[in-house]
Amino acid sequence: MKLARTIGTVTLARSHPAMAAAKLRCVELVDSIDRIDEQPLGGETAVAWDLCGAGLGDLVALAEGPESAQPFRPEIKPLDASIVALLDDVELPSSAAE
Repeated sequence: MKLARTIGTVTLARSHPAMAAAKLRCVELVDSIDRIDEQPLGGETAVAWDLCGAGLGDLVALAEGPESAQPFRPEIKPLDASIVALLDDVELPSSAAE
């Protein structure tokens, strides 16, 4: 699972029938936890099926690969990424406290 921030919406003119009613978001992957509050994050971008109703600028958890399609089983979806959680806050202990 990876952290990402939603940066846009993706609209399809045509799609595979399995993608009917898909809500797709463009997300930017968090490349470094030190930059989590920066805009832009600096990571690569991806398109993800939004399972959570994410809004623009939301911090999200992203499932990738075969796990991204698990919520739709037994139906098969041609997915490589899906938004599986909206994150309110990310808190990590400082290295000095460890």
